[in-house]
Amino acid sequence: MPTIAEIIKARHEDMTRAERQLAEAILDNYPIPGLGSITELAELAAVSTPTVARLVQKLGFSGYPEFQATLRAELGEIISNPIDKKRAQIPDLPEGHIVNRYAQACQENIRATLDNMDATEFNGLCDLIADPARRLHIAGGRLTGTLAQSLHLHLQMIRPEVHLVPPQASWPHSVLDMDSRDVLIVFDIRRYENSTRLLAELAHERGAEIVLFTDQWRSPIQRLARHTFAARISVPSAWDSSLGLLLMSECLVAAMQERMWESVKARADDLEQAFDRSRLFRKFT
Repeated sequence: MPTIAEIIKARHEDMTRAERQLAEAILDNYPIPGLGSITELAELAAVSTPTVARLVQKLGFSGYPEFQATLRAELGEIISNPIDKKRAQIPDLPEGHIVNRYAQACQENIRATLDNMDATEFNGLCDLIADPARRLHIAGGRLTGTLAQSLHLHLQMIRPEVHLVPPQASWPHSVLDMDSRDVLIVFDIRRYENSTRLLAELAHERGAEIVLFTDQWRSPIQRLARHTFAARISVPSAWDSSLGLLLMSECLVAAMQERMWESVKARADDLEQAFDRSRLFRKFT
């Protein structure tokens, strides 16, 4: 089932100006704004209570109580730890081998991830990365750090000025010189990490553009992000899947390689010469 955030994004063009204002308020610190009363949400978004009621019905809910109950269920998914996730799956595990069940869930995640990807937003990100005046910084969290490292390694082979943000104890140094020339690409999935949020806030305050790769419930960093890409991550496991995020990351690398091929080729040739001199790879003669 799609999340309320995904439904809002899909129906955005069908909304009135007041409904869009309300939708932005809901997404700003998702899902918290929708957990209060209908009056509190209306006041937060500076719209009327009937506007809230109309939007809720437009999103497919019978009324505000059903809308709010769905948000509460999503909040439970967001904050659940690995043991909770495994316990919740036990009664509903389908028959069949774990490899088949896991693979099927991954296939469904990829389909849902692609269905919710905005081509215009993706092209906008490519424009940012292709801009030679921009400096790129890439950061991940406890479990998404490997995704950040992989994207950093590939983009570093495509263009100069690509930097991997170090762990929390050292990343304040990375923020020190950020300004409007910088782009910070952040990976943040449930349970959203405070240190990653703070990194994004500090970078944003210095004028950097924020790009967020997150899950279907969307990290709070989305309110700062110029571009947000949400991947499906739920699988029959106590730990979430990074496959959807990896897919989007690799699509980005492929798009940039295609767009910047001449400079990529020259850069790759220089890199191969360095590899030859360092004897990093085995030669077959």
